[in-house]
Amino acid sequence: MTHLAHRLTMLAGIAAPLFALAIASSPALAQESNTTSQWAIGIGVGTQNRPYRDADRETRVLPLLIYENRWVRVVGLGADLKLYNDGPFSAGLAARYSLFGYEGDDAPILNGMDERKGGLWVGPTAMWRAGFANFSAELLGDASGHSKGTQVKLGVDRPFPVGDFRFTPRLAAIWRDAKYVDYYYGVQAHEVRADRPLHEGRSTTDYELGLRTDYRIAPNHSVFLDLGATSFGKAVKDSPLVDKTTQTSVRLGYVYRF
Repeated sequence: MTHLAHRLTMLAGIAAPLFALAIASSPALAQESNTTSQWAIGIGVGTQNRPYRDADRETRVLPLLIYENRWVRVVGLGADLKLYNDGPFSAGLAARYSLFGYEGDDAPILNGMDERKGGLWVGPTAMWRAGFANFSAELLGDASGHSKGTQVKLGVDRPFPVGDFRFTPRLAAIWRDAKYVDYYYGVQAHEVRADRPLHEGRSTTDYELGLRTDYRIAPNHSVFLDLGATSFGKAVKDSPLVDKTTQTSVRLGYVYRF
């Protein structure tokens, strides 16, 4: 991969979570999109650390683009097909393009490792808006076949409107199977060296805690700040490639809704 392509990959890797946050930062967009098409644009900046030992923290400034109508939602590198929507319950199919992975020159501990690629993840999703909280679930499989892995995410969030502000704490558990963990955190026989022993990944569960704050500047203008922390499961922390127990992120941005 050329240096330019590598930089674009890292850029897109930060883009996905920023786009996902942008759609949530505009509550009116999500509500009105049940019957009409809606567009939103903006700009955001995000920074997060990487799990791999001595890997640099990444910070990027990015444009934001969102589109949603009754049946489809496109947010950055993700898309949802809405198959069922009846009152508080909805379900559909999701496609998420993930660029999580690494090249051998991303950190000293990765020198000599084979490249680990991202890919397209697809599967069913569901949401239940229970009034006191929103519950979500998604089951995604690696359609690109790189890791051949599976992920299951269960989440809950609750928005608290306070004047022009809206505070939304969230909690999620993400189960990842052994194939996923082995691909991204394992060490194969031909990759072994003195400080990098053979390591086979096992299934694990990561836990995410976050708080998003939205502020509506004007009817079509809003800004958001999102703070997040993900605690890695034991199978990730046991990898000789990893020197962190937690991944932290800070994302903020501006969104204009048409």
